[in-house]
Amino acid sequence: MGIRPEIVVAILAHNEERRIGICLASLPLDDPAISVHVVVNGSTDRTAEIARSCAKDRATIHEWTQGGKARSWNRFVLDDPAPDARCFVFVDGDAEIAPGSIKALAELLRRNPHANGASGLPRNGRRADAYRQGLTAEHGMFGDLYALSGEFVGRLRSSGIRLPDDLIGDDSLIGALAKTDLRDESHWREDRLLPCPQAGFLCEPTRLSVGSLHGQYRRMINYSVRHFQNRMVSEVMRGPGPQALPSRMADLYPAKFATIRPRPHPAWWWFDRQALARMRAAAATSPRLPRTTAATEA
Repeated sequence: MGIRPEIVVAILAHNEERRIGICLASLPLDDPAISVHVVVNGSTDRTAEIARSCAKDRATIHEWTQGGKARSWNRFVLDDPAPDARCFVFVDGDAEIAPGSIKALAELLRRNPHANGASGLPRNGRRADAYRQGLTAEHGMFGDLYALSGEFVGRLRSSGIRLPDDLIGDDSLIGALAKTDLRDESHWREDRLLPCPQAGFLCEPTRLSVGSLHGQYRRMINYSVRHFQNRMVSEVMRGPGPQALPSRMADLYPAKFATIRPRPHPAWWWFDRQALARMRAAAATSPRLPRTTAATEA
């Protein structure tokens, strides 16, 4: 029987062959108290191969053909499930983690048993100072680096609550679940999600190229989809609560199209139009099937 790890680190990676080695090199892979898992989902590049080469036997590599960060989060945390641990830390596959961050997140949660989660802060980029100030003031979090207490993850597993498989911006909903303690927004408490100044991450600097511009165009459309999805999720959280979250956000779209429009601001109007077109296509083609689980996909 294996030893129960103190900390489980889950790296969510989709087509991250350029950065996954940097991410792994920034983590304490040799610490026996930490169990590292690389969740490679829907990748068509060498992410899994490079992860195996870099981690050797110091991390577990999960390679799943289905993409989608929220779907993969569900599968790793709720379906497999991940090993029990005192603390679960989640990392994006393109993030470089500052030394000491993993232990700092776990220690913050240990010292604050009322808290369900803790968030790391960005340490580079043009707007890093503003982001740090905002995340600290609002008790927010980025998906690049955050932690959940093992007790909270255990209650989440028992609750039946899941992230919609096609959700973009899973960190927003996870933060809301932590602050509401898995209930509706009337139970919201900021101090259930704590910023951790001792934990930080570095993002890849933006490089100007044709490829980077194309990638940024896709990201802007994703941000618009996320904007509309967040509005729908907020309605659920303000009303019946997270037990009423759908299996797929696309199931909510048809009832909302009559009331949502592109934002008039020129920075968002075009991308909102493209996002709504994508959402209409998803609503038209989305099969009405049960959620995918590890058992049904195996």
